[in-house]
Parts: sequence; C-alpha cells; structure tokens
Amino acid sequence: MLTDEDSAFLGSKGWRFETKPDGEFVALIIYDYPLPAGYAIERADLLLRLPGGFPDAAPDMFWFSPEVLYAGGGAPAATGDRLDFDGRVWQRWSRHLATGWRPGIDNLQTYLRLIRNDLRDGAQPAIGA
Repeated sequence: MLTDEDSAFLGSKGWRFETKPDGEFVALIIYDYPLPAGYAIERADLLLRLPGGFPDAAPDMFWFSPEVLYAGGGAPAATGDRLDFDGRVWQRWSRHLATGWRPGIDNLQTYLRLIRNDLRDGAQPAIGA
C-alpha cells in the first residue's frame, strides 16, 4: 500500500503507523504524531487518505483524532468537519496543500513536510495569544 521508500521514511522517524483500505483510498494512520507549540495537545493520531495512484496522484486534506485546538482556546480555521473512520471520529483539516504536486518527484515525505509547515504556520497566532 505504501512504497518501500515511504515505509522506510516513516520508520526512520520512529513513528508507529498502519495502513487500511478505505474505498478508493489507502488510509494511513500515524499514531502520536507530534504537534508544534501553540496547540492544546502535544500529540494526536494523524490520518491521511492517499488516493489511488499515489504518489503520482496528489493527496488532499488530513485528519486528527482527538481534535486539535489552540492552546489559548478555539479551533484552527477550516477544521469543523468530522469523519467517522475505523470506529473513531476524526477532525478534518480542510487544506489543499498539494496544489503544485509533482508526479514522479513528490511523495509521502513531501506531503508530511507540507502538513508540518501548515501546522507550524497556523500555530503562530496561538503562541502569542
């Protein structure tokens, strides 16, 4: 379900993860994904729904369980929708980070970098709050 390169990358980070079939997607759950400062919790499980054809096809959006709020209170923008998956409720982060996706070049590592940067940049207002 994942390329050997993507599995090796996840393993190199020390993250516990699993994949599950999800209709036309492959669901990737990364357990205890570390969140940057500025959020109310330090870790949450991260769900990615990778489309058929990934990594040539770009992923879209990501989900957390439990929900991730700002340390000072409130929810980040565009995180109000929920997804029921695998017996849990996941907070959808409606982001379209892979707009410049490069088939044959970009991969899971690229997408996780985009997510990390979005989380870091989105936390900045909460740090000074």
